[in-house]
Amino acid sequence: MWESICLTLAATAGNNIGKVLQKKGTGILPPLSFKFKVIRAYAVNKSWLIGFLIDISGALLMLRALSLAPVSIIQPVSGCGLAILSIFSHFYLQEVMNVIDWLGITLAGIGTIGVGAGGEEQVASSVSILQLPWLAFFVVILFVLLNGWLRICKRQRREQELMEYEVVEEIIYGLESGILFGMASVISKIGFVFVQQGFSKMLIPLCVSISICCSGTGFYYQTRGLKHGRAIVISTCAAVASIVTGVLAGMLALGERLPSAPVARLSLLLGWLFIMMGVILLVSSTRLMRHLPWPLQNLIPSGADRNFSLRKTGSHRVKDPSPAAVIPATTLHHLIPTPAKEKA
Repeated sequence: MWESICLTLAATAGNNIGKVLQKKGTGILPPLSFKFKVIRAYAVNKSWLIGFLIDISGALLMLRALSLAPVSIIQPVSGCGLAILSIFSHFYLQEVMNVIDWLGITLAGIGTIGVGAGGEEQVASSVSILQLPWLAFFVVILFVLLNGWLRICKRQRREQELMEYEVVEEIIYGLESGILFGMASVISKIGFVFVQQGFSKMLIPLCVSISICCSGTGFYYQTRGLKHGRAIVISTCAAVASIVTGVLAGMLALGERLPSAPVARLSLLLGWLFIMMGVILLVSSTRLMRHLPWPLQNLIPSGADRNFSLRKTGSHRVKDPSPAAVIPATTLHHLIPTPAKEKA
């Protein structure tokens, strides 16, 4: 179990750090296209190329981790990617960390230890083909309800002639992208479980391909929300929804169960809780600092300039963290780089 957790931490670190290095390289690069000169410019850019290779390595390590451990263990641990990225940004990029950042990192670390300790007693996966249609049915129904709710919110906003997104719309976009990211991990795991049960090995690349489609669709919903919505709300909802979806779908579709021992079960549940709390604190640390009493803000180093996205490149927002860093890579969706510059 600890081997798969270490693989997951290495994978999510590679995904997030690789993405940051790619974005750093795009600061002097043109928008990505299929023109030979543009492709050559990316290929010879050292920062972008190293980031891309690290990103790919992280995706492959994640697949390896999914083949060894239950998805209800791997998916929450992958949520620690933001904590690892925070430490990388602090020491490598010289970004300022505040007390809330360190608290979030500590909670994520404690939660990872709890998940590892409780996961030792968890029952292995056992999937039935009859369970998959039910899983697909519930996901489709959930998306129909969310999109129906979204249409109602948009119509009300148009009637009231409001320009900015309502918080409900931001939450819906975050939930939709997070659910798809979580389902991507579950679908990848299903391929490995089927092979273990004696099915053809061709199911692995098939499931991985479907997983990439889910991740790409999730990135599409996330990008639509971030176009006008607040990254803080969308990223938080997506991160939490990704973890919860991975855990619930792993238990319902893959037959994963909580440990029978009370201590192991409590350790696993607290681990899930601490990881989610740590992720939320890391995403919202800058805004939470503003609500602290003024004397405390002067005593504690401010993280207002920290954005996980290389402020010097001018390719990201200043106040909100990069959504690509918040949502940890769970499958091969990070193999497809998105180096186009974002509006400041």
